[in-house]
Amino acid sequence: MNLEQKILICYNEPTRYYDNYLGKGVSDSDSNVDLSEREFLKQIEMIKKSLSKKYMSVEALAVNSDIKSAMKKISHFSPDIIFNFVETVEGNSNFESFIAGMFDLLEIPFTGNGAITLGNCLVKSRTKQILQAHGIRTPKHLIAEINAFPEFENFHLKFPVILKLAREDASIGISEFSVVQNFTAMNERLDYLFKSFNQEVIIEEYIDGRELNVAILGEKVLPISEIRFDGLPDEFPKIVTYEAKWSPESVYFKNTVPRCPAPLDDQLRQKIEKMALEAFEALECRDYVRVDIRLNQRNVPYVIEVNPNPDISPDTGFVRSAAAAGIGYDELLFKISTFALKRITYDTQAAS
Repeated sequence: MNLEQKILICYNEPTRYYDNYLGKGVSDSDSNVDLSEREFLKQIEMIKKSLSKKYMSVEALAVNSDIKSAMKKISHFSPDIIFNFVETVEGNSNFESFIAGMFDLLEIPFTGNGAITLGNCLVKSRTKQILQAHGIRTPKHLIAEINAFPEFENFHLKFPVILKLAREDASIGISEFSVVQNFTAMNERLDYLFKSFNQEVIIEEYIDGRELNVAILGEKVLPISEIRFDGLPDEFPKIVTYEAKWSPESVYFKNTVPRCPAPLDDQLRQKIEKMALEAFEALECRDYVRVDIRLNQRNVPYVIEVNPNPDISPDTGFVRSAAAAGIGYDELLFKISTFALKRITYDTQAAS
């Protein structure tokens, strides 16, 4: 028997594809829709179908900058909870937390993390400050403000370094040119990023080693997944680029192969799980999160990113980790929905 609660799936309306998302030039023949959004759009009906196995009423709503219209449509449907998949508004990641705030204003519980956590995780420098304040290891870094180039005599990071946009996710702007070996190459890359994205850049010491994805469901760590770079040509840095995630014909996509569970000895695995949970708690996360960790050549772990709204399409790493824990896709979505449903009970009790 299906449950009577009404579920509304909210996701970002696909926007035009920006060439610089790849972190390099592309040809005119490339798609004009953001690859990450286009791929997720294919999964919405599948997610809706899955949730419909448990709930009587499931609808989906694409959210854009017309917030008044969105609020009107949400209020008209009057869902018990919202399944929140909104990561951008018309290509702007800064509005991700604003949409969560809108759900709060409407007093409708939603899945995933709250507005403050989403905002703190989007701004990478703030994420690092919080991690460091809690004694959680993360690579040394500095922030390059827009069009401000570091001075050689005051630059204390060790090369190689990796350059990332300070306020983006989905690996936007990350390419094979993101890891640089010297000061001149770093400034050239900075110049490109400033001109292409007009935002601050985080310069971070590159951790050359294994990359691990730690999925957390509720407060439970799922089997750890590893991104293998074994087939990647030597001239390509071993990183997860935008192409590696979203462009099936690219060298990166074809040669970044996930493995789950990752082969780790018990002591190292426990250390990684502990670090991931500490990051989860430090950033006040809830429901489901992915913590990305790099191991250096001595197997010392570093948190490189906390993703508070990870992709949970059927073929993603988070779902792969859930499957390794014996949790099927339908069960995973249902579990996530119950986290939000429990907040209805909590809010009702708090108000009484």
